[in-house]
Amino acid sequence: MSNASKVTAAALTHDARTIGLIGLAHSTSHFFHMLLPMLFPLFIRDFGFSYSELGLLVTTFYVISGVGQALAGFLVDRVGARPVLFCALTCFVLAALATATANGYAGLMLAAALAGFGNAPFHPVDFTILNKRVSQLRLGHAFSVHGVTGNLGWAAAPVFLASITAISGSWRVAAASAGGLALVVMALLFANRDAIDDRQGHWAHDAMRGDAATAKPAEHIMAFLKLPSVWLCFSFFFWSTGAMSAIQSFASPALQQMYGLPLSVTSLVVTGYMLSGAAGMVVGGFLVARTERLERVIGACLFGAAALLVAVATGLPHGVMAAVFAALAGFGTGLAGPSRDMLIRRAAPPGATGRVYGTVYSGLDLGFALGAPMFGVLLDHGEPAGVFYGAAAMLALGVASASFVGLRVARMRIAAGVAA
Repeated sequence: MSNASKVTAAALTHDARTIGLIGLAHSTSHFFHMLLPMLFPLFIRDFGFSYSELGLLVTTFYVISGVGQALAGFLVDRVGARPVLFCALTCFVLAALATATANGYAGLMLAAALAGFGNAPFHPVDFTILNKRVSQLRLGHAFSVHGVTGNLGWAAAPVFLASITAISGSWRVAAASAGGLALVVMALLFANRDAIDDRQGHWAHDAMRGDAATAKPAEHIMAFLKLPSVWLCFSFFFWSTGAMSAIQSFASPALQQMYGLPLSVTSLVVTGYMLSGAAGMVVGGFLVARTERLERVIGACLFGAAALLVAVATGLPHGVMAAVFAALAGFGTGLAGPSRDMLIRRAAPPGATGRVYGTVYSGLDLGFALGAPMFGVLLDHGEPAGVFYGAAAMLALGVASASFVGLRVARMRIAAGVAA
């Protein structure tokens, strides 16, 4: 083997190891998004909560996560991503223990808060490590894997929690087992901590955007907040994830009310939606490398997903086909994922990766925080079709936001070319 081949093989191994570890961490964070929602039917049985009360637990999780995510971006830029990652996983362990020992609403609210604190740093942490440790050639695929593993975490949670509950006869054992899972992930990451050390990254894509960027005088730490593209990305996340909150939290009971489907069928919708999304993200990773106008990919994918959700809302599909349509909508949202993440990277100014991703992804948390109680109220008032109509409308608004971001990024690139 030639020296060049050895270097290429070493770079591939280096990239794959980092991508795999960050993917594992990201799947864990998404798994804990579902810790409480997947136990909602059992909380209703044991504590008598309404859907609105359960939606407030989701709101608590995402409000804390959203505010914390914006702040975590600054912390990651200052102290590094790796120590923040281990603190986040510790919070997940504590959240699982709080759930397992909860005796009422206050205990579950504590669990939601701890899980929110744990979830907060993940996107600025993950993208900082990926941007610094993965080569440019494989960065698009890294974003794809990152999205896929998140969806796999969402998909695994219902199966894991339902299986442990069925075997043990107790949702408390299932919650405690989730804490054990987080401990295992933490141990694996610690054993391979050299591969996720962003201080030792070989790549600095923020600094690879031209000498003009490095020649500018240092800006204030908050200067990125003046960029319209940052807030347009924020709004895109708000709308698109508000739609996702409908599917994650309430698609199952909505389908039961509309179509009379059994829980054994509707409970698989969330898993199917996330697995479809994961498949979409794999394909989306290749689209990123071949597409310049990423907002067009995002728009087409999200409109397709919205069309499927509208079909479900109309009541036209028969029986199980409605559940299949709802699950397949995940493919469109997943297909848009890698393009979305690359679009944000293009919009981020040099040296502000953590801050930009933290701020932009806090829109994700706000979308979940406001969407969950809103859709819960619709169910409490006997409007299950509103869950799907509302989700489709939010996806359409997300397309509009992505289009504006793409236009601004294109103009910035044209202006940079003229200046050069």
